[in-house]
Amino acid sequence: MPTRFATLLLAVSAVLRAQPAKLPPDVDPRSYSRLPLVQRGELDANGQRVYDQFNPKDQATPRLGPTAALLYSPEVAEPFEKLNDAERKTTAGTHYFEICTLIAAREFDQQYVWSAHELNAQRAGVEQRIIAAIKFDRGVEDLPEKDAVLIRFGRDLFRAHKVSSPLYAQMVELFGKRGLVELTVILGDYAMTSLVLNAVDQQLPPGRKALLPEK
Repeated sequence: MPTRFATLLLAVSAVLRAQPAKLPPDVDPRSYSRLPLVQRGELDANGQRVYDQFNPKDQATPRLGPTAALLYSPEVAEPFEKLNDAERKTTAGTHYFEICTLIAAREFDQQYVWSAHELNAQRAGVEQRIIAAIKFDRGVEDLPEKDAVLIRFGRDLFRAHKVSSPLYAQMVELFGKRGLVELTVILGDYAMTSLVLNAVDQQLPPGRKALLPEK
């Protein structure tokens, strides 16, 4: 039987875990970033059209994260969204799309992107050992060939800023020339997303668990 003191400690711990983390002083409490949410009435007619695409009237709350930040520039937000939609229909498929999002999020330590896409990757059938290899920057020797080659490809692009001829040839053999281009674009897109969210210090909203450890 736990003592009364131990029971009290457990109760206090549970309360503390339930409380939202304190936000940095320059972070807005509604957007959870340094940028307050854009108000529809602040935008011109074209901006309002784009705003309505991202925040339909039947949607209870405005979208957060990259969408909220990019609405500060509707002319950028609209093609950004179209590109992201197109990337989800590439020849490589959802499995490798999600691996690319995780590679980029890990390289930029982007908690908001990672916390969403680790779950998406699991739903897309990416094995946890593959996710863990990216998350903890592990070797890929024991992973399936296509997953391992893609992770090496992404790491080399982000870290060495180039890809060797043998690795390029492996990517083309496994994914085709079109697949290589599409996967590279996905890596770049989520690098850009990570940069935007890092710039505005995007925090996780209440209820979203932080899944990415600090390096």
